[in-house]
Parts: sequence; structure tokens; C-alpha cells
Amino acid sequence: MTEGSWGIGSSRYKKRPSQRLAEPPPSPPNATSADRLADLGFTWDSSAVPWRAMPTMEVPRALARFQNQLAGHVWDAAALEGNPYTLPEVQTLLEGVTVGGHRLDDEKQVLALADSTRMLHDLVQDGTFKPHKSVSDRIHGLVAPHEAIEAGHFRGEGSVRGGGTVNLGEYGTFKSTGCEDSGEALRVEYELGLAHLETIEDATERAVAYFCFGTRHQFYFDGNKRTSRLMMNGILLSSGHDAISIPFSRRLEFNQHLITLFLDANATSLMEFIIDCRPED
Repeated sequence: MTEGSWGIGSSRYKKRPSQRLAEPPPSPPNATSADRLADLGFTWDSSAVPWRAMPTMEVPRALARFQNQLAGHVWDAAALEGNPYTLPEVQTLLEGVTVGGHRLDDEKQVLALADSTRMLHDLVQDGTFKPHKSVSDRIHGLVAPHEAIEAGHFRGEGSVRGGGTVNLGEYGTFKSTGCEDSGEALRVEYELGLAHLETIEDATERAVAYFCFGTRHQFYFDGNKRTSRLMMNGILLSSGHDAISIPFSRRLEFNQHLITLFLDANATSLMEFIIDCRPED
């Protein structure tokens, strides 16, 4: 079996030289850095990111390409979480054949990623995907049911409190909004951020900004990056763009850009990185 039958994995992604294909459309005149910080909790330089590098196509074609790359998306996401499954082992598991020599928890994580990725495909296909909390909660409920406390709910919406702390290694920790109020503050943050995201005209910029938003706010106890990535891809696919996977081979770069997002409240370098991870033609 050749790699092509597994879909696109990390070995098929290559770091590209920086390029500016076209100037992105200007952000809405009221979307200042201060507005972004107030509404989203971070800002970015739109002109520094080559948004037009993402080709536009018909939604069915984007979905077909996503379906063909499903195993690669699942493997990359699992590998970034430290899951030891290889790409061919992921493909085998997705075909319904159990792979020996792995912990049950690792198998469950891969299958959960596959289920949530397939659900995203179906939501976009039938036109019911929306970048709303209800959809995010459904996706999260499938992404991390075996890892996250009270999967499918924001922190604080159940009986558990706390969470929201991100370990940044030598840079210390990042603490997001607490949930002692049963998650009310998190819901307010989400709605305020969503309203701002809806003002971003360029779908690619809006999608990537959503990923940064969901990741930095830590709405869930666990699985925030995985859920935010799928929501980002839902926006991309719905607007006729390829879904983006973060290659495991570029994990160090990814983590470095995440630290910048958390520490400096600036998403520019992370956004540039994400666009650079777009699938090859």
C-alpha cells in the first residue's frame, strides 16, 4: 500500500518560503487592535498574513479533498497530542481493523478524532455547520470524551470548577478566565468574540482567527486546540477552501507560535504559520 492511499500526512507538507501573493482585503474600519484585544483577547497584523494563498474552490470539491485526507488529519492531530499511532496504523484502525501493541486510551483518542472529523464533514455537507457554541460543544463532545472533564460543555457548566491553565514551560503558565460562576463569564467572552469574528469579511482570516480565539480562551477543560482546529476547518470548508492540518513534523514551530499567542496576545506569527501549513496542490 502506498502513502497516497492514506491521505496527506506530515511528510507531504513542506515549509514554504515566505511569499505575498496578493494584498488581503482591508479589515473593517472599526476593527482596531484595541477592539480585537477587548473582544477577542488578542490582536494581529492582517497585512502580514498571505490570506489569498488559500485557493478557492466549490464546496463539494473542498469536501472531497478533505475526505481523501481524513487519515492524515486524524494522524497529525493525534501525534500532536503524543499519540504513538503511525499513519498506516491510523488508516488500518479507520478501516475497522484493530491494531495491536497500543494502549486502549490511544486507540480511543484516534477513534474520537476520526468521529469528530467525519461529523464536521457531514455538517458542512448538509449545510448545518455554524461557528456557534452549540456546534463547538457537539464537536468537543466527540473530540475528547475520554479525556476532558464534562466533554461537550464549557468549563463550569457542570459540577466541576477550575481548569483554564496552560503550562508554557520555562515561560511559566497562562491563566484564562475562571469558571466559578458556572461558566457565565466564558459564555459572555465567547459571544463577544463571535460577534467580532463575524465582522471579518475574509473567510480564511475569520477561520484562522477562530482557531486562535478558541485556543487562547480555553473554553473547555481539555481538547481546546483540537476542537478549535475543527471549527476553523468548518469555516474554511463552508467557504470553499481546503481544510488545514498542523503537521506533526512542525510541532516545535507550532508550540513556539502558541507561546507567542499566550504570552503576547499577538496571533500574527501563528496565523502565518497556519496558512503556511495549507495542503499542497
